[in-house]
Amino acid sequence: MAKIAFLGLGVMGAPMARHLAKAGHEVRVYNRTTSKAERWVAENGGAWAPTPGQAAQGCDFVFCCVGADNDLREVTIGPDGAFHAMAEGSLFVDHTTVSAQVSRELEAEARAKGIGFLDAPVSGGQAGAENGKLTIMVGGDAEQFKQAEPVMQAYAQRIGLMGPSGSGQLTKMVNQICIAGIVQGLSEALNFAMTAGLDPRAVVEVISKGAAQSWQMENRSSTMVDGQFDFGFAVDWMRKDLGLVLDEARRIGAPLPVTALVDQFYADVQKMGGGRQDTSSLIRRFRG
Repeated sequence: MAKIAFLGLGVMGAPMARHLAKAGHEVRVYNRTTSKAERWVAENGGAWAPTPGQAAQGCDFVFCCVGADNDLREVTIGPDGAFHAMAEGSLFVDHTTVSAQVSRELEAEARAKGIGFLDAPVSGGQAGAENGKLTIMVGGDAEQFKQAEPVMQAYAQRIGLMGPSGSGQLTKMVNQICIAGIVQGLSEALNFAMTAGLDPRAVVEVISKGAAQSWQMENRSSTMVDGQFDFGFAVDWMRKDLGLVLDEARRIGAPLPVTALVDQFYADVQKMGGGRQDTSSLIRRFRG
């Protein structure tokens, strides 16, 4: 069992940290809102610390799941950041979805301090975190990956090393490109079915057994038909992710015409007040 710090107790981080505690690890948590850290400890045991650095001190692993690039910089190299307190040979694993550039920057910072760093964004949403069924896409050193993989298995169903630093974030971008196109296609298809007078559930029952099948169809088509979106991966988060995708695409010269269009469709949903609704709320552009 390891001494572990977990930074960030949002809808993803809190259950991930809980799985680590249930696996028997000694877990110390940090959250910007102190009351969340106190509540987590009351429910799960362990301890909390008032700063990322104090949480990281003496730990073998520091896991992190915060908001965006600047949040990650703050908890790593900020005045009270974890990097200042981590011991040589310890390992920082970042589960935040951020730019590949900041992952590479922080990996270099960590290496200069004798610290390991893996970028390890996740897919599977809140349900995947709660159920310990996340997919983790990792970038970094192979030996450091071998150290972290058994620990990450506490909340993952699939973990893959995708290449050097930044590769995990690039793989997560591929994931988001696929999801954006699939959800838009499903939205159009369900709207077409209903407008044509078909029973959309009967349609899905038939076509989901063929080449049109997808996770989104299996898990979101029914709620899309019912207009239920108060769960899942929020539109605001998807737009943040797609912003990272489109910035990287411009940098490397990879055209993403459909992804750029769907990003603007998500902006429409935000204007409709759906920023905190699930990404499947794209169908609201057709159905209201």
